[in-house]
Amino acid sequence: MTDVAEAAVRSDGRRERGRRARASILATAADIASVEGLEGLTIGRLATELGMSKSGLFAHFGSKEELQLATIDAARDVFIAEVVHPVRTAGGGLPRLRALLDAHLAYLRRDVFSGGCFFSAARMEFDSRPPGPVRDAIAKQTDDWLVLLAARVRAAQEAGHLDADIEPEQLAFELDALHAAANLGYQLRGDDAVFDRADRAVGARLAAATLPSSGGDA
Repeated sequence: MTDVAEAAVRSDGRRERGRRARASILATAADIASVEGLEGLTIGRLATELGMSKSGLFAHFGSKEELQLATIDAARDVFIAEVVHPVRTAGGGLPRLRALLDAHLAYLRRDVFSGGCFFSAARMEFDSRPPGPVRDAIAKQTDDWLVLLAARVRAAQEAGHLDADIEPEQLAFELDALHAAANLGYQLRGDDAVFDRADRAVGARLAAATLPSSGGDA
């Protein structure tokens, strides 16, 4: 192997190690923020948790805001992996909508983050703050989730499974609100029966919207 090739291999190795280290740091950051909030997430706090030096973390994140934004992106990747990707092979129309809702409820139930849904916690923390990069990133994730839910509702309508007169955005809002209430109730009381209540409520709402002739099983 030539000197140039060896240098390229070493460089690639350093980049890969850096990528893995950054991913590990952000996984811890998202877990901390789900409990203590994004404002409680500082480079000093994270350095203490990880047993790293502040200077070592500054090599990955130059500011608190940069750390917060990177943490939001990491939490979004987890959400997509846990909720969105698993339902790609589900049947179209109502079955896929139901699979998406089941995956979301399972994500809440499993305590993927120590403080429950990362984005539910972040929304409550930043809902009354003035616009800015962090608040805007949280709002975008919320909007993206509601858009996805509405798209799945619309697909179920186009498949003839759900009443076409229902506004997709309204039904998406209602379904998300039921899950949000379950997450809040669980975080406050630690009683996972709220997830069963949410599941029954979602099933009843979808059943009310399902066309009798569709054969769809909400």
